[in-house]
Amino acid sequence: MKKAYPIILKPAKIGYVVYVPGLDISTQGKDIADAMEMARDAIGLWGITTEDLGRAIPETSLEQPRHEPDEIVTLVDIDFAAYRRANDNRSVRKNLTLPSWLNERAENAGVNFSQVLQEGLKARLNIERQS
Repeated sequence: MKKAYPIILKPAKIGYVVYVPGLDISTQGKDIADAMEMARDAIGLWGITTEDLGRAIPETSLEQPRHEPDEIVTLVDIDFAAYRRANDNRSVRKNLTLPSWLNERAENAGVNFSQVLQEGLKARLNIERQS
């Protein structure tokens, strides 16, 4: 689902501080384009986290937020479904424990522990997807 949110860009010593008033989140960027991209990323992360907690993402308010004369007000669009697809396939580090003898034999055989764990989890969870 695509939405757009107003953001406020405030000049800083280096770059811009960004505030998303409708969601009460802030970020920053080295220039206007970077600040807008950082805002999109912050909104996307906030949105998928909100969905994961079982809450609805609020509708966009296009009302002009209050701002100072030196601040820039603009809109940032975000496709939450695309953001989730792009970020849910990230690798995460897991710590695991196994017997020393098994570790030694697997290392000597050149086993890719990460690949074996992924294959085992997919088999256990009946997941066919190969991503």
